[in-house]
Amino acid sequence: MENGPEIARAAAETAARQSYGKLVAWLAARTRDVAAAEDALADAFAAALERWPRTGVPEKPEAWLLAVARRRRVDAVRRRLTSEAGREHLKLIAEEAEARMTDEDLPDERLRLMFACAHPAIEASVRSPLILQTVLGFDAATIASAFLVSPATMGQRLVRAKTRIRETGIPFRVPERAELGERLDAVLEAIYAAFAEGWSDPAGTETRRRNLATEGIWLGRLVASLLPEEPEALGLLSLMLFAEARRTARRDAAGDYVPLAEQDYTLWDRALVDEAEALLGHAATMGVIGRYQLEAAVQSAHAARRLTGRTDWVAVRELYDALLSIAGSPVVGINRAVAIAEAEGAVAGLAALYVLGHDKRLDEYQPYWAVRAGLLARLGQVPHAIEAYDRAIGLERDPAVRRFLQGKRAVLRN
Repeated sequence: MENGPEIARAAAETAARQSYGKLVAWLAARTRDVAAAEDALADAFAAALERWPRTGVPEKPEAWLLAVARRRRVDAVRRRLTSEAGREHLKLIAEEAEARMTDEDLPDERLRLMFACAHPAIEASVRSPLILQTVLGFDAATIASAFLVSPATMGQRLVRAKTRIRETGIPFRVPERAELGERLDAVLEAIYAAFAEGWSDPAGTETRRRNLATEGIWLGRLVASLLPEEPEALGLLSLMLFAEARRTARRDAAGDYVPLAEQDYTLWDRALVDEAEALLGHAATMGVIGRYQLEAAVQSAHAARRLTGRTDWVAVRELYDALLSIAGSPVVGINRAVAIAEAEGAVAGLAALYVLGHDKRLDEYQPYWAVRAGLLARLGQVPHAIEAYDRAIGLERDPAVRRFLQGKRAVLRN
């Protein structure tokens, strides 16, 4: 064992990042009580922060946390259940708690938990957010930001969903193909949201988001390997790999943000791009086009710049047209407006952007204001552009992107 408060805290944080979802999934799969599993695990992490500085970090932190969480879960059931059925439930949990468990023995049941959270008995709008919280440990405020709703509203929805899982006894299993349907959609959406959250912190400077892009790709590979004939699973993995291939090029030597159009494509990871292209090509042979394939196709069009030296903005705009027809998201609309501006001019792009302005969710969405500012600047509407840049800067969390936006605004003021 190693000693020291800082070592102990770092070990607990590492275990939280690497094992949270795995431990919650294992605990919840045996009781169908996600909230109780989260509470027990939270107690285990609190115990680790209190004990490890005194006793040292255990050789197998994950196994230690699981053992403590299981004991806390048994104690909670003992306090709550007094009926005969409750005693039987307690006996079952107690027997499990006595079993010896090592890191190597702990099965990874995160995919089962994800499909439980995506069950038709759960309200459709909360399935993906629920996956993000239970499998990846996102807090309600972070999830609310990703799905453009208030933290209070999201928190209430998540509590109701966990209660629903417990009360209806939703099974923890990967469904048969005939049952996949919209459940797969929710799982893929959650994986992509996790990847995007990690992608927005490319330097890995925020503990709560560190490694999420890697985690998202891992989960995407898992789903694609289990469902190799699902074109959207392949499309999502392709999309994430295209984005991951550009990670190194998103920052210059000084750590400043570099937008896609200005990136040095020789820095892109060629192996990841080739893998993404192969996955997208295989998905296309299945004859079913969906959201993630179209988004991956957009990224493929951008990646073609490494071969042609230019971006085919007409093709990008056409892909966004198709994407908007099947996924009427304002985020898609913003990207479509950018493509229109590049293909047809800033006036056309700004017109496409203004059509989205009635959606109040965009009031707090940084990319909307950044795009609006850039288009207004191109049209010489400097005061309005500066106002939009101010709004975008105020909403941006990434210091490098904020500096980039501040630089654009400074040029207008000179």
